[in-house]
Amino acid sequence: MTAGLLAGVVGLALLDALNPATIAGVALLLLAPMAHPVRAAAGFVSGAYLTVLALGAAVYAGADVAAGAVGNGLVWVRRIAFTVAAVGLAVAGLRRLRARIRPAVTVPGWVNPGSAALLGVVMTGADLPNAFPYFIAIERIVNAGAGALRSLLIIAGYAVVYCLPCVLLLIAGAARGDRVRRRLGRLYDRLGAEKKQPRSVPIAAGYLIAAAGVFVIAVLA
Repeated sequence: MTAGLLAGVVGLALLDALNPATIAGVALLLLAPMAHPVRAAAGFVSGAYLTVLALGAAVYAGADVAAGAVGNGLVWVRRIAFTVAAVGLAVAGLRRLRARIRPAVTVPGWVNPGSAALLGVVMTGADLPNAFPYFIAIERIVNAGAGALRSLLIIAGYAVVYCLPCVLLLIAGAARGDRVRRRLGRLYDRLGAEKKQPRSVPIAAGYLIAAAGVFVIAVLA
């Protein structure tokens, strides 16, 4: 284990921490009309952390075996991740070729302070295939040969950094609930409320070009 490896993993985790799905999940729960929104948001963050940790450990174990067997490390996992991201961008681009009503982003009815952790697991797990820094970091950990225990500790630290923006938002919501909810409410009105999206060929073309670029990266990874 080297300082360079740790610095690189921390940098990738900070990049990955700017994840709109998990941050939006915490924000929605803080805005949700429930008895204990802060408690629910804390459960969500716990679910997100455990998901990043558990999947990271599973991917590390599989990649370690693959590296020992064929020497390819996480190449195959990275290719799948980039391919999934390319498909997602392409679908988003095709959607902008026609006018549509974007539905409002809402908290599912089954979510409460007791079940919010499951929402954190679902949202984080669904978004991880697009988390390029995550897979690059695990590949570096595998190639570093730091040993299973140290590698898992690094992955656990990665998960902490990944959840850092959510934790900061959670702390702000607990300390200054009304003020934070007012600001989040204004942001929700702009980004999360039901909105009519007109047809846009330039935006669609941008998405499709980005999809093609990501797919090329997937092929060359």
